[in-house]
Amino acid sequence: MTLLKVGYYDKPEGEDFFGKMLASNTYAAIFGLTWSTYDVLMYSRTKGYLPTLGRFAYNTGPMIGMASAFTLTVYGLTNLREKDDRLNYFLGGMAAGAVYGAWRRNHVTGLTMGLFFGLAAMVKKLSKIEGWEFFPDVPYRQQMGAKDNDYTLMKGPPKNWTTGE
Repeated sequence: MTLLKVGYYDKPEGEDFFGKMLASNTYAAIFGLTWSTYDVLMYSRTKGYLPTLGRFAYNTGPMIGMASAFTLTVYGLTNLREKDDRLNYFLGGMAAGAVYGAWRRNHVTGLTMGLFFGLAAMVKKLSKIEGWEFFPDVPYRQQMGAKDNDYTLMKGPPKNWTTGE
């Protein structure tokens, strides 16, 4: 099971294509399945197994395709240009936007999302270069002192009572 615990940044850019593809597609599949569940339950309200599976494939497939296009583009450009910089990430985001535009059947939407994905990817790469976190870890509630307060409506019985004689 250690094969599935691979991270995108475990190896340097331009190495371990399979690991990077697995890591990015895992996040895309989780997001796609979550979005598809929301879509089936709240929006499209499909009836039957086949239409439900169709909606899952319709939503999850392009998201995996966008992640694959980004990873393939960044990996290919890193090896082709022999540079690991923000331009590779921007062009990877543009490739993901092209997949999004093909999915939505609108080239303007694809270009817009490509610019958005490209700029977001450049900021992510900048965070890796400069050493700051793009999505920092959120501390748990217990670490923030929330367990010290009692927010119940009624306090429990005192714990010093006995059952009798």
